[in-house]
Amino acid sequence: MAAKHFVGALCLSAMLVGAGGAQTSAAAVTPTPAELHAAAMPTHDDTWWKHALVYEIYPRSFQDSNGDGVGDLNGMTQRLDYLQGLGVDAIWIAPMFPSPQVDFGYDVSDFLTVDPQYGSLADMDKLIAEAKKRKIRICLDWVVNHTSDKHKWFEESASNRTNSKADWYVWNDGKKATDAGVGTYQKKFEHDGMVPPNNWESVFGGSAWTWVPARKQFYYHKFYVQQPDLNYRNPAVEKAMFDGMRFWMDRGVAGFRLDAVPTLFEDPQLRDEAETGGVNAQGDPNLKDTYTSNLADVHAVMQRMRAVVAKYPGDRVLIGETYLPNTAALEEWYGGSRRDELQLPMDMLVGFPDRAGGKTLSAPYLRQYITEAETELHGSQPLFVFDNHDNERSHDRYNDGTHAAEIDKAIAAVLLTSKATALMYYGEELGMPTSTPTRVEDVKDPIGVTGWPKEKGRDGERTPMQWDGSPQSGFSSNGKTWLPVPGNYVSLNVAAEAADPSSLLNWHKKLIAMRRTMPALHDGGVVMLDTANSNVLSYVRTAPAGAKAVVVSLNLSGTPQTVSLDLKGAGLGSAVTPLLASSDGLMGATTVESLMLPAYGSFVAQVK
Repeated sequence: MAAKHFVGALCLSAMLVGAGGAQTSAAAVTPTPAELHAAAMPTHDDTWWKHALVYEIYPRSFQDSNGDGVGDLNGMTQRLDYLQGLGVDAIWIAPMFPSPQVDFGYDVSDFLTVDPQYGSLADMDKLIAEAKKRKIRICLDWVVNHTSDKHKWFEESASNRTNSKADWYVWNDGKKATDAGVGTYQKKFEHDGMVPPNNWESVFGGSAWTWVPARKQFYYHKFYVQQPDLNYRNPAVEKAMFDGMRFWMDRGVAGFRLDAVPTLFEDPQLRDEAETGGVNAQGDPNLKDTYTSNLADVHAVMQRMRAVVAKYPGDRVLIGETYLPNTAALEEWYGGSRRDELQLPMDMLVGFPDRAGGKTLSAPYLRQYITEAETELHGSQPLFVFDNHDNERSHDRYNDGTHAAEIDKAIAAVLLTSKATALMYYGEELGMPTSTPTRVEDVKDPIGVTGWPKEKGRDGERTPMQWDGSPQSGFSSNGKTWLPVPGNYVSLNVAAEAADPSSLLNWHKKLIAMRRTMPALHDGGVVMLDTANSNVLSYVRTAPAGAKAVVVSLNLSGTPQTVSLDLKGAGLGSAVTPLLASSDGLMGATTVESLMLPAYGSFVAQVK
């Protein structure tokens, strides 16, 4: 019977070629029959990260153990039992290195130890050891593109033009302010009669070039002025950063999330970026990033980095922060068919539709990009993500004002029943909302300070974890936490949701448990169903031999929808046993021949 499921699923996949190829405004890729055949095939590979749930922790905001109002490493250790109970396989810790905290840790002043406000190296060793006891791995956020201007490397580099670190950063003489072709924007940043060499801008506002009198040169910073970019054209820089990775892997770290990794190289000709019209929140002209992001040079560095990591046992992993325009660009970050670069570049297309021209969750959109992830990556493992520390939480991005709870459950179902490694952000399992400051004087995030009121920063998605209904929600004993605990913590917290069988937290726990224990969700292939449906996303996770397939159907519209899912082409009958549904009425379903899904309703069932 299992073999029949298997062959039938492949037949069905061939039937679906091109069925939904033109359903979104983004350029769609039509998979070939061979690609759909491969996607429908169950696989078995015990490599841990291919089945993992990775959980991002913003260290300032997870758990304060010493009452200073700021989260820390010992606080994470205290909460490991919770993470184990949730089903987490690995923790990605946002930067916990020493830092002036201009960009809250993403301005690193020492890559080889722990910021005292978060603890010590001994505390990190304890966290790694205690997590290992619970079969949880630790991954670090490796800020690979830049350092703090207070890092000893930059302090030496900035001192003169002849020191040993003189070319560890990107320096340039600039242009004379009187030179022909110097633009008005550049002249705003004139120093000693010199202006930046081009019109490149910092993400945080203003020119991406800052003048240093001691060198009489400008240094480049893609991000904040206190975050000078490293010069990866200098082999010594690459060696130093790789040595830092070895230091942490020697201590037991399982891998790294590579921050802003597409920005490692800039155009050596320093050509101006093209203007796209209008201005951004900081009042600067909107520019393309053709010459400052995703240059081809970065891939050779990734190949060498992968070779370093591969020398360590235990399948150490490289996760990339890869905001890219399409699946074809994402595929390059795996190393294409060679698969010799990152194991898990983040697919931001599925969970962040605005990256591909979409506006909100929709069945055609998700169908297209999930299919592309399964067919256009040379069999590499996708990594899906809906939430992180840089974006408004999905609870708010997709909330229609009426069906927030149902939408949260549908998002979780997409993330946790797809054939992809899953990345979650702390509090996502609770439906924690974004709590954006209402006054500029309360903003901590630098981009919110410079961009107010058009850009209010990222504080809203970084508020303390909501553990219980006690003061400060159990996050801290300090009445003044680094960011305020949102007022909804009294009812929206771990303790309250753990006690509610219908809560989003328990919904996540059930999905995660199914991912771990059910062969179809653990190893099964993917076949899209009902591909002309513009409201409902449906698919089958095919089953390995001896197991049963799982069907998933998600209404991504605000009105009830009736679907009729024909599984005969997959060699499957229509009879099902419900596993999980967002509506109690769906738990009585016995077939998918006529299934009524309420607004944003979710249904997961095993095929008999």
